[in-house]
Amino acid sequence: MAGIELKSSAFDDGAFIPRRYSKDGEDVSPDLSWSGVPDGTSELLLLCEDPDAPSGTFMHWLVTGIDPASDGVEAGQTPRGGKERLNGFGDRGWGGPRPPAGDKAHRYFFRIYALPEPTPLDDKASAADVHAAVDDRQLADGTFFGLYQR
Repeated sequence: MAGIELKSSAFDDGAFIPRRYSKDGEDVSPDLSWSGVPDGTSELLLLCEDPDAPSGTFMHWLVTGIDPASDGVEAGQTPRGGKERLNGFGDRGWGGPRPPAGDKAHRYFFRIYALPEPTPLDDKASAADVHAAVDDRQLADGTFFGLYQR
């Protein structure tokens, strides 16, 4: 399967996420850029999740229906054509990192998927629902992650 390069100018892959993007700061989504979206992509789907959350994988951002011709999103914005869904906090859009104080650094995985057709997800979709909907269907994907600790 082909790969999509996904990155941010706000932090490097595997580095700490600046406070600005967390619930402790301004709680704005970081800028993202991507390249390598394959032909035949109908939509892009963007997911940010924390697999280290005490109650299981926590979804911080889910955006569906992103224009496959787009190549990124500015900080605090919605990707072009995208529909922001409910996050694990119960809010629509980005919900920044807020791990329990004293926990070791949590990992926040940003994932983008190129899909051949729109994804049937409802507003209450969990990270597990997203993986079930895109696994074995994506044309390509890309991942990078950041760390955050309180």
